[in-house]
Amino acid sequence: MKLPRRHFLRLAAGAFSIPAMPTIASALDYPTRPVRIIDPFPPGGVSDTLARLIGQQLSGRLGQPFVIVNQPGGATNIATEAVVRAAPDGYTLLLVSPSNMINATLYDKLSFNFIRDIAPVASIMRTPLVMLVNPSVPAKTVPEFIAYAKANPGKLNMASDGIGSSGDVAGELFKMMAGVDMTIVPYRGAPPALIDLISGRVQIMFAPMPPTLAHIRAGKLRALAVTTAVRAAALPDVPTLGDFLPGYEASVLNGIGAPKNTPSEIINKLNTAIDAVVADPATKARLAALGGMVVMGSPADFGKLIAEETEKWAKVVRAASIKPD
Repeated sequence: MKLPRRHFLRLAAGAFSIPAMPTIASALDYPTRPVRIIDPFPPGGVSDTLARLIGQQLSGRLGQPFVIVNQPGGATNIATEAVVRAAPDGYTLLLVSPSNMINATLYDKLSFNFIRDIAPVASIMRTPLVMLVNPSVPAKTVPEFIAYAKANPGKLNMASDGIGSSGDVAGELFKMMAGVDMTIVPYRGAPPALIDLISGRVQIMFAPMPPTLAHIRAGKLRALAVTTAVRAAALPDVPTLGDFLPGYEASVLNGIGAPKNTPSEIINKLNTAIDAVVADPATKARLAALGGMVVMGSPADFGKLIAEETEKWAKVVRAASIKPD
């Protein structure tokens, strides 16, 4: 029997639409089993605290456990690659950190391209770094410090919590914009660097905010500025570096990413849930206690931030000739 052309086209269109239905249905039902959030840093740090806070809140909102898996090593590249290679089904997510954006230029050969291979899901927060000096340094303001550093070229030691870390590139950006010459002293993490800063073995450091607040309040370290574009609620009397070096901005940007080709329905569902979590006043207060400022927006907004940060730090890495260990 010969089908009329109109009837045939209707049947053909229906046949092509059938395979898409299970994918859409599974996206609407997501999640139906536990979800892993891969944290590229060890347990116990700010990153771990943030991941567990977000995971706990998502579990309550979406009805399935969000399990935090700490996978440190390789300057976050090991964890990132694990997510890149995971199934694009929304059940393996990445806690995105500035290292992802810095490493794109820092490492010549990576087995992945972060911007291409990780789909942005949602931004969470920016955390300032703090420009700290040992109290023995006579400068009490940023202009005084710049003048002091220019009067003593090459004599000041700047601690770095790791080559290519946020603090490392923030310090290099300061050197470039202020036109000062200081010697970088790399450490394996912030704790040993802070110990030497407190003892006076090094004189300056661009440090993550949370572990420094107690030392600042105790007078063991002097905070000259925060590195974000606006002042930090945790240090309201401390100015921004941009007040003295217009255009300076450096911060720890965190968010959630997923493997490329993850269905947009799943990404949008996660984005909506994460935005609701960080907009909650109780969560905002806990993020503020970590020194963080909430950053919300669409997946495309987060993707734009990632691209901007990647471009900015690429210029610094190249200009300062930073090379990984």
